[in-house]
Amino acid sequence: MTMIKDVMSVLFIWKSLSIVLIIISTIIIQKVVKGIIKQSARDDEKEPKQIAFLVRLFSAIIFLLGFVLCIYTIEPFRSLSASIFAGSGVLAIIIGFAAQHAFSNVVSGVFIAIFKPFRVGDKIKFVGKEVSGVVEDITLRHTVVRTFENKRVIIPNSVVSSDIIENASIIEEKVCRFFDVGISYDSDIDKATALVKDEVLCHPDFFDNRTDDEKRSGIEPVIVRVIGWGESSINVRAWIWAKDNTTGFNMVCDLYKSVKKRFDKEGIHIPFPHRTIVVKNT
Repeated sequence: MTMIKDVMSVLFIWKSLSIVLIIISTIIIQKVVKGIIKQSARDDEKEPKQIAFLVRLFSAIIFLLGFVLCIYTIEPFRSLSASIFAGSGVLAIIIGFAAQHAFSNVVSGVFIAIFKPFRVGDKIKFVGKEVSGVVEDITLRHTVVRTFENKRVIIPNSVVSSDIIENASIIEEKVCRFFDVGISYDSDIDKATALVKDEVLCHPDFFDNRTDDEKRSGIEPVIVRVIGWGESSINVRAWIWAKDNTTGFNMVCDLYKSVKKRFDKEGIHIPFPHRTIVVKNT
């Protein structure tokens, strides 16, 4: 009898030590993972909201696993824990079907926080939704975009994950904008392209994107080409560079005005549609 009690005491001490070791290991692992996330965040300049969310997410997973191991270590609770987890699994399936859209937004928010297709302050454009602006906030459920008309567009994260995103803030902000203009068929093409090129070069916001090798090779800073024949015009396009998207947009607006004035002065005609109505007497 005494031997049985000694064995039981040893087993109790061993189980207790196992539980204590599991608790200590869980706390240590949580601290290590938290430190790794914060260190990678400092190296990668993540937003504070994303850092806090990732820390809470991984901490909850680690503590849940530690709790499961502690319960499983105690033999009388093994069958009970199995029943609890089986029931919770069924409940999770029911809740998942009921809130699949909300859950998909949360999962998409996690992916956005981890893979960072964009950050707060980035200038982005959703190609499929024709929405563009500056990212103002990123939550677990949705992303808030402030458009250039100063309106707030709230987009669910599941929609964000399934759309094509054009991020103008990644790597560099310089952009190439198209400047298209049509000239009449009887206008001098060489003169028109030279005038467009001159107006672009005279604009103070023009950005010379040529490399040193391209400059030494004599490549022109502004490329102007005829891109097609329209019904009443010859279509000309200039490729112009600016330091960022906003500057490029403003520069194109200025060029439409200055090129029109220059064409009027130099005798280059910009055609417009004409309609001839024939009335027949019956």
